[in-house]
Amino acid sequence: MGLRKNLNNMNQKIFIKTFGCQMNEYDSNRIFDSVKKIGYEKTETYENANCYLLNTCHIRDKAKEKVYHEIGRLKKIFRSRKKPLVIIAGCVAQAENEEMLKREPYIDLVIGPQAYHKINDTILNFTEKKNKIEETEFDAVSKFEYLSKLKNKASKVSSFLTIQEGCDKFCHFCVVPYTRGPEYSRPFKQILDEAKYLADCGTKEIILLGQNVNAYHSEEYRLSDLILNIEKLTEIERVRYTTSHPNDMTEDLIEVYKFSKKLMPLVHLPVQSGSNKILKLMNRKHTIEVYLNTFDKLKEINPKIEFSSDFIIGYPGEDNQDFKDTFSLIERVKFINSYSFIFSPRPGTVAENLELIEKRISNERLEKIQNILYENQIQMNKSLENRVVDVLVENLTDDKSKAFGRSEYMTSVIFNGKKSDIGKIVQVRIKKSNRNTLFGEIITNTDQKVA
Repeated sequence: MGLRKNLNNMNQKIFIKTFGCQMNEYDSNRIFDSVKKIGYEKTETYENANCYLLNTCHIRDKAKEKVYHEIGRLKKIFRSRKKPLVIIAGCVAQAENEEMLKREPYIDLVIGPQAYHKINDTILNFTEKKNKIEETEFDAVSKFEYLSKLKNKASKVSSFLTIQEGCDKFCHFCVVPYTRGPEYSRPFKQILDEAKYLADCGTKEIILLGQNVNAYHSEEYRLSDLILNIEKLTEIERVRYTTSHPNDMTEDLIEVYKFSKKLMPLVHLPVQSGSNKILKLMNRKHTIEVYLNTFDKLKEINPKIEFSSDFIIGYPGEDNQDFKDTFSLIERVKFINSYSFIFSPRPGTVAENLELIEKRISNERLEKIQNILYENQIQMNKSLENRVVDVLVENLTDDKSKAFGRSEYMTSVIFNGKKSDIGKIVQVRIKKSNRNTLFGEIITNTDQKVA
């Protein structure tokens, strides 16, 4: 207790830098909710920090080296001042664990994604004993039981809410099963309680998160049950979920789109490739036929539904026909917003040592894929010009001259709103657009055609 009292009296400041996915953003916010209990305040600048925490992502290329690059920058900044407590968290921490402590003595603590419930004790023990520690055991149950007792103070107009973690799919290119562990679904009531708290704090949109969010199951409850129960909260205006697996787009989830009043009409459903041969090599466990069946069902339910996706280009074994199959799939589905990358091997995965496709060929294919994906985005946004869209207002622009919000399709919208519009759904007539953003003017009469 004496140590806790000392920390509380020292006015400690923590700087948290987050890489990667929305789940890391959620985790960083909950980490801060935890360390506040032992006296830390958040700072937005390196220089003021007594503790520097880097929440890492292992999905993108050279993720590990980016960590050491960040530590190098930190060393320079603190060369002439007292060194902060340096913590590496997240998926790189999980994958590398104690190797990080051996390679870089400047690092003090390494904490994996399933050990965040131990972060306060880990910090306090280090402060007292100066023993460097890595905490990387998989213990999602204890983690979420602990976090559920902390109020989620990071609520915004649009708030993330993790409902599921880990993955049992073992795609050959992916590190998630090794860094986040097996699939775990949080208890249904625990999630609803957090959703209610977020709503009470002013959240208008909840984005449900999971590595395989549509694989959620707790007792007899599925993702469809969560959506229908969360939308009963009168304060909540919109519900979204990400990221999904095609094989987990169950009939009950598809049917929700018939009845839900608040589920947004954008489905992010990663396909990775348009070739069944490549999907098999990836161990994706779904086929293009399964994917298109889901697409057709949802479009039949509601033609306004649009799709976004992820694509890995140049996966080992991809030939010209496989690439053409991917291109054809994009032409058919007309994804309105997608992520596409050249395959890069991840340590510890099945695909780590596969023979790579010539870089020039992969680059050419990626350019062609991105050109058609970008054109789809441009055309979608252009189709909204001179129409009225519903916009959930999130904040003002940096110079305070405009308002910023998002459409039902998650597209950024900038318009002539004001501070009092934040948290409201307003109607905006779109005047112009580019690939990523819509620009418009708020309207007051509501007898307009809404896109």
